[in-house]
Amino acid sequence: MTTPLNVSQRIFDLSRNDVRDAVDGALRSDVSLLGNLLGRILREAGGEELLGDVERLRALVIGAYEREDNASIEDAEKLVSELSPDRAEEVARAFTCYFHLSNLAEEHHRVRVLKSRETSADSLPNAVSQLTAEVGAAEAAERLAALRFHPVLTAHPTEARRRAVSSGIRRISDLLGDRESAAAGVVATNEIDRRLLEEIEVLWRTSPLRTTRPTPLDEVRTAMSIFDQTLFEIVPRVYRLLDDWMLGDAAGSTPSVAPAFMRLGSWIAADRDGNPFVTAEVTKAAAEIASEHILLGLERVATRVGRSLTVGDLDTPPDAALRELADAQKALAPHITAKIGTRAPQELHRRVLLVVAERLAATRSGDTDIAYSAPEELLADLAVIQQSLRSAGAHRSANGELQNLIWQVQTFGFHLAELEVRQHSQVHRTALAEIRAGGELSEMTQEVLEVYRTIGYLQKRYGRTAASRYIVSFTQSSTDINTVYELAAAAFGSAEEAPVLDAVPLFETFADLQASTTILQEMIQLPAVQARLAATGRRLEVMLGYSDSSKDVGPVSATFALFDAQSRIAAWAKDNDIELTLFHGRGGALGRGGGPANEAVMAQPPGSVDGRFKVTEQGEVIFAQYGDKVIAARHIEQMAAATLLASSPANEAANGRAAVDFAGMAQTMDNVSRARFFDLIKADGFAKWFAQVTPMEEIGLLALGSRPARRGLSVESLEDLRAIPWVFAWTQARINLTGWFGLGSALAAVGDVGVLQDAYSRWPLFAAMIDNVEMSLAKTDGRIAERYLALGDRADLAELVAAEMELTREWVQRTTGNDEILQKRPVLRRAVRLRSPYVDALSLLQLRALRELRVPTGASSTEDANKHLLLLTVNGIAAGLQNTG
Repeated sequence: MTTPLNVSQRIFDLSRNDVRDAVDGALRSDVSLLGNLLGRILREAGGEELLGDVERLRALVIGAYEREDNASIEDAEKLVSELSPDRAEEVARAFTCYFHLSNLAEEHHRVRVLKSRETSADSLPNAVSQLTAEVGAAEAAERLAALRFHPVLTAHPTEARRRAVSSGIRRISDLLGDRESAAAGVVATNEIDRRLLEEIEVLWRTSPLRTTRPTPLDEVRTAMSIFDQTLFEIVPRVYRLLDDWMLGDAAGSTPSVAPAFMRLGSWIAADRDGNPFVTAEVTKAAAEIASEHILLGLERVATRVGRSLTVGDLDTPPDAALRELADAQKALAPHITAKIGTRAPQELHRRVLLVVAERLAATRSGDTDIAYSAPEELLADLAVIQQSLRSAGAHRSANGELQNLIWQVQTFGFHLAELEVRQHSQVHRTALAEIRAGGELSEMTQEVLEVYRTIGYLQKRYGRTAASRYIVSFTQSSTDINTVYELAAAAFGSAEEAPVLDAVPLFETFADLQASTTILQEMIQLPAVQARLAATGRRLEVMLGYSDSSKDVGPVSATFALFDAQSRIAAWAKDNDIELTLFHGRGGALGRGGGPANEAVMAQPPGSVDGRFKVTEQGEVIFAQYGDKVIAARHIEQMAAATLLASSPANEAANGRAAVDFAGMAQTMDNVSRARFFDLIKADGFAKWFAQVTPMEEIGLLALGSRPARRGLSVESLEDLRAIPWVFAWTQARINLTGWFGLGSALAAVGDVGVLQDAYSRWPLFAAMIDNVEMSLAKTDGRIAERYLALGDRADLAELVAAEMELTREWVQRTTGNDEILQKRPVLRRAVRLRSPYVDALSLLQLRALRELRVPTGASSTEDANKHLLLLTVNGIAAGLQNTG
C-alpha cells in the first residue's frame, strides 16, 4: 500500500497566491499529485539534501517572480553558483522532470475539458451550418465535397525530447487517466500510485539527452508511432462525427455523405535540402516502412470487420455483383478461398471480406500473384460488399465499420503519406550543368538522378500518389522548375519514361516572394508544366516559406509580405484559370509562422484558400497536435472547419475590406519594422554577438535531428544559419526576439491608438499577429533576458533589444486595450504564470554554464561538465516553454 505523502514531501505544488485560484481544481490536483510523487523520487534518489536544494531554488525564483525585484533573483543566482557540478545537473533534471509531468497534466486536463463539451463554436458541423446560411445548401454541399486538409509531417529538428522520454510520459499519462477512472477504489488507486512512482523514477533516471543523432529512418519510425497511436483510428472518427450530424436520425441507416477530406504528406526521409543523410535508398526505405504500417493497419481492420460480419446468406442474400466478386476471388486464390469457405460456408459477405484481408496481407508481403495493384482496386471490392449489404437491407452493417475502412483507404491509400521530395535549386543547377558538360558525373549528381529513379519505383510499387510532388527550395526563376523535368528525363533516358512529377516552387526569401507571380507566369509556359496542367484539370501547387522570410526581413515585414504574395498569387491563379493550392511552410514557433493554425487559416487573403489548406507540421507540434486521440480529433476538426469557412463570402469580404482600409497602416509598419530589424541584424559584428548572448553554438551539439543545424562549418552571418536554431537560440535566452522584434517601433510609428484598435478588431491578419506577439512576449522575461544580453560585448545592441522589447510590450497593450499581457486570455495567462518562475530556475542554471563556457578555465573536465549542464537546461527550458524552433 502506498504511504501517504506528508507535508514535508510536497514540492512543485500550486499553493502560490498568484495561481492557486486561477487554476482549475482538477488540473491543480493532477499537477500537485505528480509534483509530490516526483518529490518522493527525488528524496529517494538524492536524500534530503537534493530535495532541499530544489525547494530552496524553487522558493527563491517564485519570490523573485511574484515580487519582480532584483534582490530575490540575485539570491537565486547565488544559490545556483554555489551548487556543485553534479548537484547543478540533478537540480536541472528535477525541474525538467517537473515540466514533463506538468505538460502531461495540462494535456490530460485539455482532454478532460474536450470530452465534457458536446460541441464548440468552431466545430465542423457549425462551420457547415454557417456556410449553408451564406451560400445555400447546394453550394455548401459542393464546397464540402471538395474540402481538403493536408498536413505534411516534417523531421525538422524541433523535438527536444528523446523518444524514450516521450514514451515514458505517455505511460504516466495513461496511468493518470486510469487513476481518474478508478477514483472510487482505494486499492486500485494505491496500485496506480505505486506504478506512477515507478514510472516517474524511470523518467528521472532516463537521460534526457540523446547520445547520437537520430537517422532519417529513426525519424520515420517516430512519426509512425503517431500514426499507429492516433491518426489511423481518429481520422474516420472525425468523418463519422460530421456524417452523424449531417444525416441526423438517419445516420447509419442510409449511405454516408461525409467526404474523406484529409490527406497526409511527409517530408521525413524525403527532404534532402541540406541533409546529406537523406539518400535515394533512405527515401525508398521510408516509403516501405510507411506502406508496411498502413497495409498492416488495413489488413487488421478488414480481418476484424470480416470476422464480425456473420450475416447469413438466407437473411442477407448476396447480390449478383458480390457472387461475381467471390468467383473472381476463387479463381485468383483458390486455396485461400477454400480455407475461409470452410469456416463460413453460408456467409458470403464475411468470406469475401476475409479474402480481401488476405489480399492486403499479400500486398504487404509483396506476393504479386494475389496482391492488389492499387488502392482503387481495393476500394472497388469494398464498394461491392457494401452495396450487396445495402441491397439485402443490412444498412447498418454496410454503413458502419465497413464505411470506416473505406474512409481509411481513401485517406491513406497504400502509402499512408505521400513522400514529397525537396531539394535546393542550386543542387539541381549544378547537376544539370554536369550532365550537359558530359564526362564522368560527380557522386552528388549521380545521387540526384537516383532520386528520380526511386520516385519511379515508388509510383510503380504504391501508386502515383505515393510520390509525385517535387519541392524546389529557393525557386528564383522558372528555369529552376524546368530543371526538375530535365533531370527526370536524364535519369530515365527520355521524358516519356520518367515518372509523373508535379514540380512545386517554394518561395522563401522576401525577394522571391516579391517575384513569385512573374516566375509563375513563366512557369506555366513550360511544356512540361502545361502537360501537367492539362492532365490535372489545371491544378497547381505553390509553397510559401515562413521561416526564411522572417529571418530575412523580420517578423512584421514577413507577415505582410506573405499576405501580399498570397493575394497576388491567388489573383494570378484566377486570371489564368488555375485551381491553386497554397502550401504553407509554417514552423511551430512564432518566429517561423507558428501560432494557432485555425486562426491563421481564417486570416488568409480572399481567394487564397478556396477550401484547400496544406501546411507543414513540425517537431514538437506533431506530438502536441496528434499525440492524443481526443486532441488530434479536435485539431483536425478545427482545421477542416477553418478551411471551409475561410472562403465563405462573409470572411473573404471582411478580410478584403480590412486589407484595403488598413493598407496605409501596413505600409508604414512594414517600412519601419524592417528598418529597425536591419538596424540590429546588419550591425557590424552582429553574428558574433548573437553567438555570445545565446546558446546558439551549443544548441548545435544537441542530437535533435538528422539534419545539420547550419549550412557551413561556422556561422559568420545569418545566411549561414538555418531558421530553426535562429529561433531556438532566442527562445532559450528568454527573449523570443524572432517573434516580435520591430513591432513596437512599427506600432509607435502609426501612433494612432484608435486606428490600431480598429485594425485589431476588424482585420484578422493584424489581430492574429498581435495575439501571437502577445503570447511571445508573455514567455519573455526582462530580468533573465538582461543577464543573457550581458554575456556579449556590445552594450549598444543589448540596449537596442531591451528598448524594442519594452516598446513592443507597451504598444501591444495599447493596441489590445489591455492593462496586462494576455489579460483577455486567462487560460493561457495562468499557464504562463504557473511555469515562468520554474523556467527562470533553469535559465539561471543555463546562464551559469554559459558564463563559465565563455571564460574557459582550460580544464577539459570542467568544460565537459558545463556543456552537459547547458544541454540539460536547453532540454528543460524547451519543455517549460513548450517551444523549440
